[in-house]
Amino acid sequence: MQNSAVPGASREAEALVEALPKGDTIASPYALYEKLRPHCPAWGYRDYPPGTVPDADEPVTAWVLLDYAQVSAAARDHRVFSSRDPLQEQSSAPTLMLVNHDNPEHDRLRGIVNMAFSRRRVEALEPWVGDIVNDMLSRLGDGEIEVMEALAARIPARIMVGLLGLPDEVVEKFRHWATAFMLSADLSPAQREASNRELVEYFTATVSRLHAALDKGEPLPDSLITALLKAEVEGERLTLDEIIRFCITLVVAGSETTAFLLGNLLYNLAAMPDMQARLAADPSLIDAFIDESLRHGGPPQRLFRIATQDVEVGGKLIREGEWVALFFAAANHDPSVFPDPSKFDITRPNLNRQLTFGVGIHHCLGSALARMEGRALVAAVLGSMAEIALGREAPVPQRASLLNHGLDRLTLRFTRHRKGAA
Repeated sequence: MQNSAVPGASREAEALVEALPKGDTIASPYALYEKLRPHCPAWGYRDYPPGTVPDADEPVTAWVLLDYAQVSAAARDHRVFSSRDPLQEQSSAPTLMLVNHDNPEHDRLRGIVNMAFSRRRVEALEPWVGDIVNDMLSRLGDGEIEVMEALAARIPARIMVGLLGLPDEVVEKFRHWATAFMLSADLSPAQREASNRELVEYFTATVSRLHAALDKGEPLPDSLITALLKAEVEGERLTLDEIIRFCITLVVAGSETTAFLLGNLLYNLAAMPDMQARLAADPSLIDAFIDESLRHGGPPQRLFRIATQDVEVGGKLIREGEWVALFFAAANHDPSVFPDPSKFDITRPNLNRQLTFGVGIHHCLGSALARMEGRALVAAVLGSMAEIALGREAPVPQRASLLNHGLDRLTLRFTRHRKGAA
């Protein structure tokens, strides 16, 4: 077995690994993934987990896994590749991301959270989500509109605010909190720390107030926070601290990732007029369009793990305690699983194998809600607009963090159906 942490790794591989966290790669990563793929697993990737503060905290150094088989196997093997993130646990805004917990703690937490964030609760939201999306679209006029701010960021923020039972004015804060935490906003360490502290303080105060009211027997409106306070499995409940951290998770993970997903869906619609016409003619294809968008350019790019023992992967020795970066987005472009991976093709027979929302026990709890928001947005745009096209301003990719792939700015030109037209 070869450990490429020692001399012998090719200069080409070292240069490619060094380029991974650079702005040009973040903006357009897939060509570099393909060049690096033959060298993987490769050692030396230095980057920041969510919740850390670049230029204040130290980056971790990790192995890079890109191939579908290796990424999916490591993601499923939570005993060898631990999800616990000691840096995130010590961050200025610790979350209750289930992806950062191992069993048995993971199953305990997920079991209780599932009681509140149940499939039934999520499915019941569909008409409400559709109403929010249609309301926001109805406020837009014809012409060119920057949709990341007007739609993509606001839709998940409004939905999450409503789901948590929070006042509408908090919508404006969600985007700032999420981009600061998930490293996709270019902020100073002091600005990032201040945002994280504000986020924690807000939910500490909110959850504590609702908990006190519940203890006094006061009636509380139905909301996800209320459901989390009441959820119980086999006599166990979430602690107050766990509920606060789960709320933080919903802000930083749910809002941020979904905002990028919605932006990517809008870009794909505008950039592919033939696809736009195809979906308008047959809305039953919207789900496949979302699946292929997730595979082709889904927001989540990579997550970190830590090896709990020495393990061989692809002929390389990963030692106990070393960090490992699982690049789900690169796995989604593995040509051995998805032939001609750069081609956008909604007829692929294996779209259900894409890994954007994770796999195994860590499959994303919010994936159904994210898909619902995407489906509602695509259907509403196709139903209300005669045309959606790219605007004069070129799309501006997010370049701050490889954690998510998406756009900072996207200007589109909307042309509404004329009255009396279909």
